[in-house]
Amino acid sequence: MAEVAFPRAIAFWFYALSFAAGVIFYVVWGLSYGSWNLLRSEWVGAYAVTIVLVGFGLVGMLLYRK
Repeated sequence: MAEVAFPRAIAFWFYALSFAAGVIFYVVWGLSYGSWNLLRSEWVGAYAVTIVLVGFGLVGMLLYRK
């Protein structure tokens, strides 16, 4: 079976979008609920989402850059 090469640019922009979504989610959440402290236990779920999106975005962009 032939293997199709996935363009690196598409993967890079997917991870860039993931990074941007994490930053936007953090800013919107902070503005909506007035909580900017990453260490408060009440908002740990929202910050877990932020850290995962930003983390995967950064790692993916580093791996798929030219």
